[in-house]
Amino acid sequence: MAWSRIARGSQLSQSLSRIVSSEGGAAPTPAASALRNAAALGHRGTRTTSSSFHNLASVALADKCGAAAAHLHHHHHPIRGFSATPAKLLPESAALPSEPSDASAALPDLGPTKPGEKPRIVVLGTGWASCRFLKDVDTSAYDVVCVSPRNHMVFTPLLASTCVGTLEFRSVVEPVSRIQPALATRPGSFFFLASCTGVDARKREVYCTVADGEGLPGDGPYRFRVAYDKLVIASGAEPLTFGIKGVEENAIFLREVNQAQQIRRKLLTNLMLSENPGLPEEEKKRLLHCVVVGGGPTGVEFSGELSDFIMRDVRDRYSHVKDYVKVTLIEANEILSSFDVGLQEYATRHLSKYGVKLVKGVVKEVLPKEIVLSDDTRVPYGLLVWSTGVGPSEFVKSLNLPKSPGGRIGIDEYLRVPSVEDVFALGDCAGFLESTGKPVLPALAQVAEREGKYLAQLLKKVAAQNAGKAHCLSKNADLGEPFVYKHIGSMASVGGYKALVDLREKKDARGISMAGFVSWFVWRSAYLTRVVSWRNRFYVAVNWTTTFVFGRDNTRIG
Repeated sequence: MAWSRIARGSQLSQSLSRIVSSEGGAAPTPAASALRNAAALGHRGTRTTSSSFHNLASVALADKCGAAAAHLHHHHHPIRGFSATPAKLLPESAALPSEPSDASAALPDLGPTKPGEKPRIVVLGTGWASCRFLKDVDTSAYDVVCVSPRNHMVFTPLLASTCVGTLEFRSVVEPVSRIQPALATRPGSFFFLASCTGVDARKREVYCTVADGEGLPGDGPYRFRVAYDKLVIASGAEPLTFGIKGVEENAIFLREVNQAQQIRRKLLTNLMLSENPGLPEEEKKRLLHCVVVGGGPTGVEFSGELSDFIMRDVRDRYSHVKDYVKVTLIEANEILSSFDVGLQEYATRHLSKYGVKLVKGVVKEVLPKEIVLSDDTRVPYGLLVWSTGVGPSEFVKSLNLPKSPGGRIGIDEYLRVPSVEDVFALGDCAGFLESTGKPVLPALAQVAEREGKYLAQLLKKVAAQNAGKAHCLSKNADLGEPFVYKHIGSMASVGGYKALVDLREKKDARGISMAGFVSWFVWRSAYLTRVVSWRNRFYVAVNWTTTFVFGRDNTRIG
């Protein structure tokens, strides 16, 4: 476990004098001299100004870049753990950084890389963009540290299938240590189960918090910091609620496995509770009314899976209440607005045929047992799933970085954040700045995945130019071609062994678009080949087969 390494790291913490002694008999470099001076100050007990080891790294940047190039293939392995950085290192006359505060200087940390060590890339997040980057990053040139509150990637296109038992939850997740084994095996690479709460670009540090820090030192949440040479922000986005009252308290989103588990438990619980004696008819109807808000691909696919579950499984196993189960899909405009108009009409007809009621309206308020629409219509519900798109997270909003239209982190055509050095952003949390002349790309898995692949190749070129260390990447460095996104199409399942396939590059462009059983076969084949690993492919194939033969599993666990 990542956090057992934290405890071991604290026991293996080294003092500054030991770090300096690792220089051996070589001529002292400016950085080494600064370290010795700092160590001497500490031994004399001189009153000094609070700072971190990272402040000393800037003493000899040219020396550090040169050492990285000289020792890239015969470096010493760093210790797999944290050290408690001495809080008083600079003389009183030294310039002070404006942030962070003295309190953050005392945090346990994974300090800056030393001369002779590989440069360190810190990756925030384990979504599509970050996991593709982790898969392709050159670990012979870089150490990699991944920080995320979850230790796995979710194959989101199949997440709706897990809500009704078509697939098991483990079929759509892949541990990040399987995607990039170096995180578990290499001495200088780590995965930390934590949330990033702040970034100090001047000190090249990220600040992390473990919300559930039970068993770790301290009374409150456990906090630490990690220094970086290159930072990749791929922390994703959060569901949009448009500030509608009651959404976060009463609705369930569909972006994480734990949310899919919550939907499944709620659905099965309501089915079983509705069979209890003495329940009024209206209460049965409410309990078994499933409402989906949002007519995008996720909302439509979930509605299709739900209608399949009702038609093929509920009618056989819950025959006493089968006539009460209803599904309503609420959308302010047209469903699947990014698809071809003919496909939109096909999806509307098919969903209506399979019992999904389509309602055009805007939600004004969400109450514990009913939704209030803008025309004051009240819609009772037993299960409410909210899928209206995504927007910038609170973490992204808090960063003092330029923003693109829509509030994402602003990037240039090389996925760099122009205002700060050695920082990149990709995936749903990033968007092109207006100055690039490029539109903000949609929050799609294929966009994020290709950005991750591109950035891994770009940083490989950077390492080949001996510019992997902090401050070493010049503005005139050869980064190759800028990132260009080409849309390869969209797909969506609508239930009943039917799906939509739209292979046009743009909505108004010409291309292949089709619907029906053949499209459903293409949809399943494509996702089966795109699932993260062979392990997942095996699980998905087995789950699909058992569901076809035996039906969906309706066991309620938890």
